[in-house]
Amino acid sequence: MRDLEQDRRYANTLARGLRILRAFRPSDNGLGNLEISERTGIPRSTVSRLTFTLCALGYLTHGRHFDKYRLGPAALALGNIASAAFGFVSVATPLMQKLANEMGAMVGVSIQDDGNMLIVKTWRPEGSRTIWLDVGYRMPVLTSSSGIAYLGALSRDEREKLEAHLPEEAATECEAVWDRERVLLRREGYAFVQGEARYSKSINAVATPFRPTEIGEPVSFFCGANVDDLSDQRIHDQVGPELVRAVNSLKALTGHAVSTVSPG
Repeated sequence: MRDLEQDRRYANTLARGLRILRAFRPSDNGLGNLEISERTGIPRSTVSRLTFTLCALGYLTHGRHFDKYRLGPAALALGNIASAAFGFVSVATPLMQKLANEMGAMVGVSIQDDGNMLIVKTWRPEGSRTIWLDVGYRMPVLTSSSGIAYLGALSRDEREKLEAHLPEEAATECEAVWDRERVLLRREGYAFVQGEARYSKSINAVATPFRPTEIGEPVSFFCGANVDDLSDQRIHDQVGPELVRAVNSLKALTGHAVSTVSPG
């Protein structure tokens, strides 16, 4: 993002407005201007002007004088239009629900959004009440299995664009991780962050990329559970290979015959 903000074509006000919409999470019961400012890093006075404008356009709603902001009908309509572009998710559902049931673990899809991996769809084992991740949850790129699977599938140009959205220290590591994961994805078919490198010590997950034609860049399918229920050994012996098989079946159904990993 650092280089983008210096580009004369970059509309900073628009970017800040979109950052405010991204600040909302499924678990929120509304946000005030102070909370939005703390989450986005945008000054509170600027947040106040932007939330007023977003309310006027229907992207946010605001009730009583001291009520909080919530996503509005315009944001919902935009989200529904975007969801319609993810046609591969409907095709994937029977495959991924079957995988979730057989593995006894959650299966999901994550996309890259503003330098993080954002969960956009999940499938849980039938009868399971465990909820450890949900739609709207964000994960770091370099220390999550979903993130490194996504990164390893990128072309060089795509990786350089991603680096602009990462913190400076992460951007410097990006090329080395990209080089490593491209090799591993071609050899194993899946990506896996383990041990102390994993961003969450309570969750174990494995991921593999898929490049749908609808959105022009890879997404990550992942399968995971609490570490007590999913060991590293089981990921390598069973869950990783089964996830790759499920996504290969999706590729066949959607006509994706080429490798997900970019040649360069």
